[in-house]
Amino acid sequence: MVAASLLFSVMTVCVYALGVCAPQLPAPVVSFVRVLINLAVLTIPASLAGKLGGLFGDLRPSLWLRGLFGTLALILSFASIQRIGPGESAFLASGSGVFVALLGPLVLKQKNSSLVWLAIVGAMAGMALLFEPRLDGDDFSGRAMALGSGLLAALAYLMVAKAGRSNTPETVVFYFCLVAVILHGAYFAYYGLQWPSGLDVWILLIVGGLCASGAQLYMTQAYQMAPAALASAVSYLSPVLSLGFGMLWFSRVPDAKGLYGCGLILLFGVMLPFLSASGKTKKRA
Repeated sequence: MVAASLLFSVMTVCVYALGVCAPQLPAPVVSFVRVLINLAVLTIPASLAGKLGGLFGDLRPSLWLRGLFGTLALILSFASIQRIGPGESAFLASGSGVFVALLGPLVLKQKNSSLVWLAIVGAMAGMALLFEPRLDGDDFSGRAMALGSGLLAALAYLMVAKAGRSNTPETVVFYFCLVAVILHGAYFAYYGLQWPSGLDVWILLIVGGLCASGAQLYMTQAYQMAPAALASAVSYLSPVLSLGFGMLWFSRVPDAKGLYGCGLILLFGVMLPFLSASGKTKKRA
């Protein structure tokens, strides 16, 4: 999960760097190239092994919904990164874990303990501090997109919890890529497709796409090898690294309220999976 967090943060920095060096390039084009690279990394080995058909799994609706929610979250995430920077966007989007805990009782019929609800309230207080618009013209829309990305990612994770019971991780990721290609195609059919130009732009696109693909692989392996609570807690290293890289390379330093918000999200976000796991253990006992 440490490796996945590092790769996700590098991807985030690449997306922000693209907004700096190619501001005319629409965010959906960036996310489309990222999806194409992810799809190639997934399907080429499967084709060579003669297992491409196995990627389609059992075709259950939650697979398609995972792809829908995941794609919309990706597009909003990339757009928000370019508007408010890699750090604050990553922390707002990391609220997906909070939304999962918030929606879990409704979608998965899981009960939350009082401590879990307390952690949810604490994390949401941090999100409120970070969400408060600053002075820049695109600031509010960027923060709204980041928060919306977190909510949609939470819905995608809840769909994974359903679809993953009878499908492999490769199948779940494949549907994300498949639906993403369809939705991007519909977007480009209406707005037109503007391909990137310039070697530096393509290098950032390819590096970001490869990092995202590697991060997904490592993240999947982390949840397979380590306790889910531990893996989820370590995943908060990604927004921390994104914030640090943004401050170091782009001088994107949040104000005092923003830093307090990041701190609350980090504190209660790390606590949440352990509190949830503890509640489940007591219930089984």
